[in-house]
Amino acid sequence: MDPVRRHRGRLARFWSVAVTAALALTAVGAGQASAADVNNVRNAGFESGLGDWTCTAGSGATVSSPVHGGAAALRATPAGQDNARCAQTVAVRPDSTYTLSAWVRGGYAYLGATGTGTADVSTWTPDSSSWKQLSTTFRTGASTTSVTVYTHGWYGQAAYLADDVSVLGPDGGGGTGPEPTVPATPAGLSASGTTSSSVSLTWNTVAGATGYTVYRDGTRATAVTGTSATVTGLTAATSYSFQVAATNAAGESAKSAAVPARTAEQGGGGGGTLPEHAVTGYWQNFDNGATVQKISDVPAAYDIIAVAFADATTTPGAVTFNLDSAGLGGYTVDQFKADVKAKQAAGKKVIISVGGEKGTVSVNDTASATNFANSVHAVMQTYGFDGVDIDLENGLNPTYMTQALRALSAKAGPSMILTMAPQTIDMQSTSGGYFQTALNVKDILTVVNMQYYNSGSMLGCDGKVYSQGTVDFLTALACIQLQNGLAPSQVGLGVPASTRGAGSGYVAPSVVNAALDCLTRLTNCGSFKPATAYPGLRGAMTWSTNWDATAGNAWSNAVGPHVHGL
Repeated sequence: MDPVRRHRGRLARFWSVAVTAALALTAVGAGQASAADVNNVRNAGFESGLGDWTCTAGSGATVSSPVHGGAAALRATPAGQDNARCAQTVAVRPDSTYTLSAWVRGGYAYLGATGTGTADVSTWTPDSSSWKQLSTTFRTGASTTSVTVYTHGWYGQAAYLADDVSVLGPDGGGGTGPEPTVPATPAGLSASGTTSSSVSLTWNTVAGATGYTVYRDGTRATAVTGTSATVTGLTAATSYSFQVAATNAAGESAKSAAVPARTAEQGGGGGGTLPEHAVTGYWQNFDNGATVQKISDVPAAYDIIAVAFADATTTPGAVTFNLDSAGLGGYTVDQFKADVKAKQAAGKKVIISVGGEKGTVSVNDTASATNFANSVHAVMQTYGFDGVDIDLENGLNPTYMTQALRALSAKAGPSMILTMAPQTIDMQSTSGGYFQTALNVKDILTVVNMQYYNSGSMLGCDGKVYSQGTVDFLTALACIQLQNGLAPSQVGLGVPASTRGAGSGYVAPSVVNAALDCLTRLTNCGSFKPATAYPGLRGAMTWSTNWDATAGNAWSNAVGPHVHGL
């Protein structure tokens, strides 16, 4: 057992640099076009190859698949010293407002305009496995007759794709795009699933639409680019009415016919008899300088104890668990099992965590998914664990991890606890493998305790950059999960128990409690305040019960009662 293993962010250094470089990139909501507006970009869909476009270091090429529209799209591949910047000079009118947009896919993608004569603008998105629209606006200066628009990726990262670039506004005399028209009203709206706090909706694609707005009881609830959405933050056992409208640069369509949906009774997902608001703590099966504990030493404030960690075997996808008796002062397997049973008798859940910073478990095909499910179930039976925690910090395949977790759930039954501890970067977008997996198993998922540490600055749900260690960082990043499909009962705040528990990102217990208040009651917020309260928020997690003990259990003594009092 690695004596120093602990949660750490494998992309912390890269992401910190990337966000530092992106601090000036401010996403601005797209304005509504007027009837006289045209697309001033030439070869906007790359149907004429790279005509009118210039890409650095030979990084760009056109491809016939995948494309967003037409028969071609741009594919640009960054190198270690090149960000694959592809640009075009566009004719514009002075003193005019333009909407810059493009559809992107693949690796990190940036879109921007320079030489505007006023403020240059940019926007960007992390990796995306499907087409996503970037959009921002700018105003030209009093003598500006041309601007440079560009796309680029990030140094040494995956290739990105771009298509259907648009600089929509007054005709500058050099564009070729047609005047946009408002899209038709969406049809086929239906409620595809409900929980106690959310309703999932689907509808038919509308030609010419670049996005859709979902309305709940006549009020805007969320906006998406695809033909499905999950409205969260709802009250259990309550009836709602939903509508959807299609949007593009020309405006918004009429709302669809209303569809009723009623949320389920309180409950749903994994969790068995777990309290509505719960505290999770990782227990270290190794000595890395923190207080060495037995399971019986873990304070009663912890509702879920995640035993860290299971070990990978030579069989792909399979894990085992080996109690570090020598490192834990002679703690025997029989004592360990007895302590697990005692905690369960006291109403606590004890689960096995798979992963950690150096715990690489590969589940990337059907065979390894089966091995994972079978081996985790065997470990649960041997030690009496209530479930499993997924803490894979070296990536996961959402297709096969979903398959593995569903197979495990079928073996373990509906009371199985299923938790996850992704890094911050893993939950920035629903296109990420971790986020996809969480949504795929939402019906059996207990809670996602994202690691709000070892990450550097990150984007919040409002598109602004927040520094770790603040109330805003906790609330604005939790908001991403709450707005993109997870029920409030499936969201927890993962933080270090002490300054020694992580390389960076420690926050005082009072900051954790303020963030919990902000998210559940809209009180004690920082500069960011959610659009709605989420009173059903599950709670908080810490790494680790051992580091908490080293600091005199200051974290659990403060955060535990606060969570249970929500």
